[in-house]
Amino acid sequence: MLKVHEVTTSAGTLSDVFLRWEGGVLALVGDDGTLELPDGALDATMARFGAPFETAEQAAVVGALDLGGGRVLRHVRHLARFDVIARDYLVYDAPGRDPVCALATTVAGALDFLARAAQRRN
Repeated sequence: MLKVHEVTTSAGTLSDVFLRWEGGVLALVGDDGTLELPDGALDATMARFGAPFETAEQAAVVGALDLGGGRVLRHVRHLARFDVIARDYLVYDAPGRDPVCALATTVAGALDFLARAAQRRN
C-alpha cells in the first residue's frame, strides 16, 4: 500500500488514505473502508491533472507502488524555492510515456470521486 493523502475527520483527527494494488484491482483504503477504483481511473486522472515531471528537481521519494506491467506510482515530497512547506505529489511512470506528476491531494480527491461514483452505479 502507498499512503497518498490524509484527511481531517469530523472529530478533528487525521486519517490516512492509501492506494492498494492487489489482484489487479486498485483501491482506496481509509478509516471508512475500501473503495475499488474502476479500470483506468488512475490513468485517466493522471492524464487529466498530471504535468511533465522535471527529474532535475529535488524531490524526496516517500514511497512507491508497483502497479505491474512496468507502471509505478511514486509519492514524492518537493520543497520549491518559493514555498515554506513541502508539497506532496504523485508521480506516475508508465511504459512508453514520460512520467507525469500531480498534487497528491488533487489525485486522491479525483480517485475518491470516481470510486464513489462507480460504487453508486453498481
